[in-house]
Amino acid sequence: MEDIKEKKREIREDMAKKLKAFSEGELIEKTRGIEKRLFEFANFLESKVVLLYMHANGEVVTNNIIKRCFEANKILVLPAFDIIKHTMQLMRVDNLDSDLKPGLRGVLEPDPECCKTMPVDCIDIAIIPGIALDEKGGRIGSGEGYYDRLIPKLSITTRKVALALESQIIKQVPVEPHDKHVDIVITEDRIIYKI
Repeated sequence: MEDIKEKKREIREDMAKKLKAFSEGELIEKTRGIEKRLFEFANFLESKVVLLYMHANGEVVTNNIIKRCFEANKILVLPAFDIIKHTMQLMRVDNLDSDLKPGLRGVLEPDPECCKTMPVDCIDIAIIPGIALDEKGGRIGSGEGYYDRLIPKLSITTRKVALALESQIIKQVPVEPHDKHVDIVITEDRIIYKI
């Protein structure tokens, strides 16, 4: 187990170096390619309630995707994290300017004072963050396990989709028993369906 944890740590470091090697313009162009594929993806187009994330280091930037969800009249759900209990609460966000506040993880989160909790069984499509992924849906996240605990709670009909740069796709993600896979990975070059 410790070998797997160490391997994941090395992969996270490697991905951070790969991402730093891109210019800001290259990252913007690659992210636009991912957005284009996502907004042409039938499961996304048909969804009404979308779980997204506010990106942290190493994750695909989601700001424009979130804005476009509002423009498409989708119901936007974002996670609020409890770093002491290692849990997250899914909350509906209606206004990016007034509904978000800085979270303890260093990213904006829904403010429980003005956002309502959203039941997990209402989510049509879940956009799951990842730092490294493989073609079988294996993913390495931040290492805190939030999404590994969430994925089994999602309905079997909820599509679990990860966004990644093509350079974040590796041959095989080392997995531990608690690690959960996504159904689909969208990069700037392709849509990968879990085999």
